[in-house]
Amino acid sequence: MEDLVESILDYIRADYTDYAIMINGEWGSGKTYFWNNKIRNKIETLQLNGKHYTTIYMSLYGISNLEEISKKIFIETTQLMDKNMKKYMASTGQQSIPEYAKTGLDMANLFGVTQSGDKVDYSKFFSTDDKVLCFDDLERANVDVIDILGYINNFVEHDHIKTIIICNEKELSTKLKSSNLEMKTFIATYLLDKEGDLAKTDKPMVEKIQDKIEYVFDKANDYERIKEKLIGETFEYQPEFNYIINGILMRYENNPELIRFLRENTGYIISTFNKSGTRNLRILKHALNDFKKIFEMVNKHYPNTNNRILQTMLIFTIAISFEIKAGKITKDKFVNIEDNEEYKSILVSSRVLMDNRQFYIKEFDNNYYYNFKVEYRFFKFIEIYVRTRIFDMKTFKKNMEIIVNTIDTGKLPGYKRLLIEEYWKISDDQFASVVEEVLEDVKEGKVKLLDTVKIFIYFTYFIKKGLIDYDVRTIRGIFFNGMNVAALKSEYCDNAEEELEQIIVGEKTQEINEILNHFYMINGALKDKMYSEKAEELFKCIPMKMETFYEKLDKECMDIPIFKYYDPYQLFQRISCASNEDIVSIKEKLLDRAEKYKKEIEPEMKNIKQLKQITDDYVKGKDIGIKIVLLKEFARELGTILEKYK
Repeated sequence: MEDLVESILDYIRADYTDYAIMINGEWGSGKTYFWNNKIRNKIETLQLNGKHYTTIYMSLYGISNLEEISKKIFIETTQLMDKNMKKYMASTGQQSIPEYAKTGLDMANLFGVTQSGDKVDYSKFFSTDDKVLCFDDLERANVDVIDILGYINNFVEHDHIKTIIICNEKELSTKLKSSNLEMKTFIATYLLDKEGDLAKTDKPMVEKIQDKIEYVFDKANDYERIKEKLIGETFEYQPEFNYIINGILMRYENNPELIRFLRENTGYIISTFNKSGTRNLRILKHALNDFKKIFEMVNKHYPNTNNRILQTMLIFTIAISFEIKAGKITKDKFVNIEDNEEYKSILVSSRVLMDNRQFYIKEFDNNYYYNFKVEYRFFKFIEIYVRTRIFDMKTFKKNMEIIVNTIDTGKLPGYKRLLIEEYWKISDDQFASVVEEVLEDVKEGKVKLLDTVKIFIYFTYFIKKGLIDYDVRTIRGIFFNGMNVAALKSEYCDNAEEELEQIIVGEKTQEINEILNHFYMINGALKDKMYSEKAEELFKCIPMKMETFYEKLDKECMDIPIFKYYDPYQLFQRISCASNEDIVSIKEKLLDRAEKYKKEIEPEMKNIKQLKQITDDYVKGKDIGIKIVLLKEFARELGTILEKYK
């Protein structure tokens, strides 16, 4: 970012320029913030050849004619001539005149009312070498962009005034192509008809009309021509989002509880913002402002709500704000979901029963709650508030009562309390009984494998701090045996290493390493078991349920070494009974996997080698037929795959 600032300052420092520069970036990404906080002050503190530069900023948002731009420039420059105004702005720390004030000044000038008795200093109008013009929101003006750029060109080419244009070129391009689209379509259709091309079937009608529109009304080319003449350099604005987000949080400094919570959870804010796939900081500002209301209402009416629920509310508020306000979905996607239970039932349906009618909800959950394990993650009162701007107290209390009765830490098993809230929130008189309860649950294998490891790490911390009177080797033995019991009814834990790394602080002790190694051994066995079951489900579809086979392979098994977990002899028997067309399709699928996921599927190469040998042995000496030829080709391509790993 500093390189961009320096490049812009180099343009200002140049003795002679006859071109403007452009800062291009997406809507809401902080371009105006960048101008106000990174560029403007640095320009105004520059001193070159004994002169100081003055910046004149104008937003073109909503401008409907060129005269309005002239008025804005006049008001911005006359503020420099009015001593009373200048004195007032200096005393209040104002750097620019608010739009509301400009309207008043415009009317004051119209009616002959002046802010001081000073005469107009015409030298200010003729002095152009100490001014920097900044035109913002080019794509949001209601004037033809070509006309505006021609207007700006007068300052740049003739007066050599340093000029910066801030815009979103992607939206500008869309605007140029979509303006007066109905009229353009009508004229293009008329011309095609007159030329006798309308009835021809050489290309789709939509494509014909689009081509004719671009040929006749190609404003984009006009824009490119004048841009080439006017703009010397275009800088792509890539904001430092972490820096800007920290700046956004500063507006809550007068709310100690809220700012403490937001600072502690800045990682979740940034992560959710990144997952939104947008660069729109404006939506993030609105979302955090909404969360302020939510946070205050929860603390007022339900002060003992645990920290994990508040974190989930923060993520959900930001996520649903982006989904609705960035135009990614229509507002009714969440309207019919009444509560968290219904939300979760939709997820179960879409994942277990492969119900794709609610595909969007599954994608929403996978995206925003990835690696964030929590039971309660849909809040109807927040969804209503973001969508309608109404804070529904009845729905709020209904949601919160369910949370209190089902998620409330006082009613949770001890091990879950340790996992979802800070241990210091447990009272001293409860802590010892919580520890004993946790140990009993671990012994009986009631705690999930990954959670068992996490809790062991917490226990080593408690022992170190003297909070529990246990020998670490004794605790290690209890957890070791508990993991063996839990393994009998556990499932494979994906992304376990990443989750565990987040809670291991400092150097790992011998006991932690032993527990981790034991966990990874068990988890590896569970992974093999899971893949073996998946392989059985997949390959039993050959040859009778090939559509199901292809669907499962594409969706679930392309990037995993699934062939490692099925007997090559049985697999060959199934493939040899498949149709000729399916033998070709399976071969192509195998080649595709080897190209795209070479590293991921390497562990299955031993079985692929066996499958090739079995196929070669089978076709040897057989009478030539189509199936034999196809099986020979199948074996040859297996050899091609194996060559990649030599």
